[in-house]
Amino acid sequence: MISQKFWGTKISGVSIPLYVAMMVVLAATIALNKLPLNMLGLTLMLVLFGHLFFYIGNRLPIVKSYLGGGSVFTIFASAALATSGIISAPIVNATKTFMNDNGLLDFYIAALIVGSILGMNRNLLLKAAVRFIPVSLAAMIIGFFSVGLVGMILGVGFGHAVMFISMPMMAGGIGAGAVPLSHIYAQGLGVSSGTMFSEIIPAITLGNVLAVIGAALIAKVGANTKYDGHGVLLPISEDEKTKPLRTLDATQIGVGMMIAFTFFLLGTILNYFVPKVHTYAFIIILVIIFKAFNWVPKQLEESVVMFNKVIMGNLTHAVLAGIGLALINLHVLAQSLTWKFVILTLTSVVVMGIASAFIGKLFGLYPVESAIAAGMSDNSMGGTGNVAVLSASNRMEMIAFAQMGNRMGGALVLIFGGILIHYLH
Repeated sequence: MISQKFWGTKISGVSIPLYVAMMVVLAATIALNKLPLNMLGLTLMLVLFGHLFFYIGNRLPIVKSYLGGGSVFTIFASAALATSGIISAPIVNATKTFMNDNGLLDFYIAALIVGSILGMNRNLLLKAAVRFIPVSLAAMIIGFFSVGLVGMILGVGFGHAVMFISMPMMAGGIGAGAVPLSHIYAQGLGVSSGTMFSEIIPAITLGNVLAVIGAALIAKVGANTKYDGHGVLLPISEDEKTKPLRTLDATQIGVGMMIAFTFFLLGTILNYFVPKVHTYAFIIILVIIFKAFNWVPKQLEESVVMFNKVIMGNLTHAVLAGIGLALINLHVLAQSLTWKFVILTLTSVVVMGIASAFIGKLFGLYPVESAIAAGMSDNSMGGTGNVAVLSASNRMEMIAFAQMGNRMGGALVLIFGGILIHYLH
């Protein structure tokens, strides 16, 4: 009976014996230092690790119920492989390059943003966007002052708490947040940007982890209550519900990829002329405009949604594994874990989660979705953090809103960071 169950169990569609065989091949290749450090080798490694760790995490009793399940476990298990040296530094560095410079994240997030927006009902998108943006910004303001006040109570100081914990957590991640913010701080204080980067990265890392766990808990506690929109921000009619896709079509999936990536290139062009606005922000704006004016034919919309579905189903866990391997340093995180630091980062996550839930309710949004897409995502590590937050809460369809709040809020953090560093440090 046990043998039959073992042979019949599948991890993401692959039987366990076959999965074990592929893992053995991967382990042997890594041990011999022969893993191709290109798209082929790194994609297979991330997919195999990602699916396996996600499967395990969703079955561990405490982890699956209270610690973010498969998403958080995938991130930490992958980070442990890198930090312990089981995965060598050259592979970790290649993964970091593959995720960022070589565009795996861009590939994944472009598919998600364009597909999620074009797949939404037009009226629902417009109604939700105008309500969500003020909720997100209000939660950030409340979080900023709450962290500052708690910092004063703990003896850390209002200025230090907001400049090195609250604002880095809300800055929009690493590339679009921590890097420019560290340069801004360095200029204002007359120190090196490397010193500033090392001071703000722990808050971003821990904040991201707490936001992912928080999103999973919010989804669990609010499940099947009147506050739960099941991935939809505000109450909708039958006509506004997303219609199920027809059978996936290989040609249409290819067309969807071309449409999604064309929007990405348009966002890149606009970012060239206005570099202070992130490429993702331009993509969101463009796709919303095209959706609002019905400029994309229905068949092309379906093609992009099909592409979105394929990418989400096959690459989400791989991206989570990449986040752990390339972006989470457990040594750095452990060194920063003083009780005051933990309380301040927790304050930002908890207060912004509660604030966005209540304010979202006032604006007619479902509190669960509002707390996750605004409160948790605004504390996450940018695009990668949003993926982890929404994956943990099973709400990937809200990626456009999470990115919307993240990018707008991050831009404001950089602007005010340059002003306040002269007065609050």
